[in-house]
Amino acid sequence: MTTPSLGLQKAPAPGLKNPVHDAQKIFKVAMNALARPGSLQEMPELGLEVPAPLTQTVAALALTLLDYDTPVYLDPALAQEVDVVDYLRFHTGAPIVALASDAAFALISDPKKMTAISGFAVGTDEYPDRSTTLLIAVDDMTNTSGATLSGPGIKTETEFDAVPLSPAFWPQMIANQTLYPLGVDVLFASPTHVAGLPRSSKISMKEAR
Repeated sequence: MTTPSLGLQKAPAPGLKNPVHDAQKIFKVAMNALARPGSLQEMPELGLEVPAPLTQTVAALALTLLDYDTPVYLDPALAQEVDVVDYLRFHTGAPIVALASDAAFALISDPKKMTAISGFAVGTDEYPDRSTTLLIAVDDMTNTSGATLSGPGIKTETEFDAVPLSPAFWPQMIANQTLYPLGVDVLFASPTHVAGLPRSSKISMKEAR
């Protein structure tokens, strides 16, 4: 099947099998992750078939959070893959933008080469919500090392780390927290879990990988 109106050469891979029910579950995972920063929220098994290098977990978040009114930025590894672009356009309708600063969401498949945090939208004094939420694909996450997080949603403090990340990531996020109530929010997506790092979190470093 082709979809000439969208300029597709072939039918994209299927999206969510039960769009309403699945999206509700995924949205709950994302919101719990942001409400409890650093906690590892399990993503339900959805059986998605997605074009590489898009991962199943990032795809699930994208299918749930993106729509016609949410411009999205794709990192170079994703943007150069026609199948990824067609998949996201077909299933979400989200406009894909070339500039990170124009994006409501950013999909990052190669975090070690990610655009500097300062390159994304941080909102404005009048509209602090007009900032970018980063959906970052990672291989693994842990609560036993890395940055120490505190603030809203955390009883005292918690450790959190994700791999792989650029060595510049945590220093940039520490700079991001100084902008509050402006700043970007982050959802990390491993193959099985999601973790949130909202702009309201306080970050300090004991060790970093």
